[in-house]
Amino acid sequence: MTLTKSITDILNGTIESVKAVLPFEIKIDKPSLFTQPFTQHSIGVLIGMTGDVRGRVIIDGEEEIFGKIGEGMFGMFLEGEMLESFAGELGNMIAGNLSTTISQRGFEMDITPPTVFVGQTKIYGFNRAFRLPVHIANVGIMEIVLAVELD
Repeated sequence: MTLTKSITDILNGTIESVKAVLPFEIKIDKPSLFTQPFTQHSIGVLIGMTGDVRGRVIIDGEEEIFGKIGEGMFGMFLEGEMLESFAGELGNMIAGNLSTTISQRGFEMDITPPTVFVGQTKIYGFNRAFRLPVHIANVGIMEIVLAVELD
């Protein structure tokens, strides 16, 4: 399996997972490559990936975005500790779905428990990563960052 095909499979699996988990109309911009650090601005979730696909998935957005997603999924606007807990669970749902999706393409992948960041944080520890801006209808924009380490 070529490096380009592996990255394409992971990016496409991420897009499929976001569309499967979020009950909204979704538009995803073309991925862009960047180098460290990544600055997370308001609330974010980091989930590690292990197995054939190693690295991290970071889901970043404003608190209002996560609150509106929670409202769309559960019928109530979330804030405070409930919002932070929901952010971690949303990360679990997207990363878990990604793990399942790419296993159907021949990859073995497990995920680690989510780490939730609140407030501005700089994240280092990767050489390069892909940024996927996700436009969610009537909600706003969140970003998914894939820092993937492939052999």
